[in-house]
Amino acid sequence: MAEELDLTSPRTLRTLLQQHGMRPLKSFGQHFLVDRGVLARIVDAAELAPTDTVLEVGAGTGVLTRELAHRAGRVVAVELERSMLRLLAETTAPFGNIEVVAQNLLTVDPRALFERQPYKLVANLPYYITAPTFRHFLESEHPPQLIVVMIQYEVAQRIVAAPGNLSLLGVSVQLFGRPQLIARVPARAFYPPPRVDSAIVRIEVQPRAALTPAERTLFFRLVQAGFGERRKQLHNALARGLGLPAETVQSWLRQAGIAPERRAETLSLDEWLQLWRTLPSSAPGSQEERTASVLPGPGQRGPDET
Repeated sequence: MAEELDLTSPRTLRTLLQQHGMRPLKSFGQHFLVDRGVLARIVDAAELAPTDTVLEVGAGTGVLTRELAHRAGRVVAVELERSMLRLLAETTAPFGNIEVVAQNLLTVDPRALFERQPYKLVANLPYYITAPTFRHFLESEHPPQLIVVMIQYEVAQRIVAAPGNLSLLGVSVQLFGRPQLIARVPARAFYPPPRVDSAIVRIEVQPRAALTPAERTLFFRLVQAGFGERRKQLHNALARGLGLPAETVQSWLRQAGIAPERRAETLSLDEWLQLWRTLPSSAPGSQEERTASVLPGPGQRGPDET
């Protein structure tokens, strides 16, 4: 397999798939990138150097893997689907700095792959697994220093949203880093084209997490309660979600400097953190519970995409 193989050519890609007796599987969210300009935008956003280590999950045909290998010193490409693994082994064979790992991306342990070495996560993520992927890697004991991913455009908008349009997913990502929407990607950039547009998102991950794993579990219990009934004012949503008296919740919100009639999507990340820090003693996640509870591990009660 020549190193010059152009996997962004629909004709080349179809031929390669046919040779392996394959076709795109909707159940795996397989939409293959066939736009070289978009491919360049992804790699450019990662700002790779020859000393960099890159983790790519859902490597597929290797179209992104090969471009990463041209710029980074080491690329670990994770893929699960068996027939795709055979194709990936073929397309990446000319590169000595690519390691293919046959594994479910949600079971990948970055510590086992990289020990304490910094790494960047760069991927074209299947739409159906976007939120679990963020949760898995951002909450891991060894998170990436930078994330550059292509995801569904509407999900990207929620991740980068400012107060007024924030969602549970937006809060959950922004707690760990600063997201930026790099570019909108039209459906025609893929084969076969999906029904919706995509977007390239870059997240500069904080070197140190804002909260410990135990604190995150309780923080997200609070945030989930706030977003649990989106049409309700915040004091009603929190009273219902946390099982607290209305008077207690209104007093607590005022103490935190937050008007009770506001709605969850209008709060900034800093306001959510302030609200969590001033939880009344009777609330789940209060100071007493932080020090006394037997807590589930990180990720067990993390944020959903909803």
